[in-house]
Amino acid sequence: MRASVVTAFDRNVDIQNLPVPTPGPDQVLVRIEASGLCHTDIHAARGDWPVLPSLPFTPGHEGVGIVEAVGESVDNALIGDRVALPWFGFGCGHCGYCIDGRETLCESQRNTGYSMDGALAEYAVADARYVVAVPDGVSARDAAPLTCAGVTTYKAVKVAQVVPTERVAVFGIGGLGHLAVQYAKIVGGFVTAVDITDEKLSLASELGADHVVNAAITDPVAEIQARGGADVAIVLAASSAVFAQAFQSLRRGGRLICVGLPKEGAFEVPIFETVLKGLSIIGSIVGTRQDLREVFALHAAGRTRVLSELRSLEDINEAMTDVLDGQVPARVVIQF
Repeated sequence: MRASVVTAFDRNVDIQNLPVPTPGPDQVLVRIEASGLCHTDIHAARGDWPVLPSLPFTPGHEGVGIVEAVGESVDNALIGDRVALPWFGFGCGHCGYCIDGRETLCESQRNTGYSMDGALAEYAVADARYVVAVPDGVSARDAAPLTCAGVTTYKAVKVAQVVPTERVAVFGIGGLGHLAVQYAKIVGGFVTAVDITDEKLSLASELGADHVVNAAITDPVAEIQARGGADVAIVLAASSAVFAQAFQSLRRGGRLICVGLPKEGAFEVPIFETVLKGLSIIGSIVGTRQDLREVFALHAAGRTRVLSELRSLEDINEAMTDVLDGQVPARVVIQF
């Protein structure tokens, strides 16, 4: 099979021919139909984060495909089903987080395309307990971005506890942001989209944003505060400076939802202002299996649109560069 393989953090991803893996106990073998390209895959391939993946490895955590074989103790009925391979690839199943609905905080978790080989390959093995069925009517091309970009932003809106008529500012319109706009609208929020390209802001307007701000030519803090400030600011951009802007855009009682993971990884929080204005800073990490089921159900019902462009596996390095340069309006999907 063809697979993308990271062999070093200071060089391009290789395309290699590898044996098709054999599913072990509790695992399934999935023939990948489509796999989205996430910023996290790029961070993984470049070794940007404090905890490094073990080399060599195959990235990719937005894989969607057909179950072709199952390992010991897995029901044969799964063969032929279309499933998604999300970032949360394994949890212990018995810690407090796993049993109270917060499985993505499990300290024993393993992550697809990071601590276990991922889906930017023609085949992948995954734990049968942690793949999520893709409903009929949802294409592999759409399901792939929903498996991370969708569930991550859906969970961020959930964590923010947005209620109808609240003002929601989404910082960073792209693979995640174009979906965040839609989920915030679904729950009744008035949405401001912030980005630095007119193309992405036009997309946000098309998807229902009530207000857009081009941060390349306008101070987003001043613009948002002039309209009363944001009740919720969801930050999807991988820039510490953007986190600071989002924090300053909040009105009293506002909530900053931290999703993006910038390499520099820090921004200054003024304690006096945070206390007197009753502000909250909340981290939101991907979503659970149940969250992903809900994301798929919304899409199957026609409530969301997924914008993507198709690339081949051989173009993976060029695609990564284009994503980093902001040349991709929404999501890149590698189609097999």
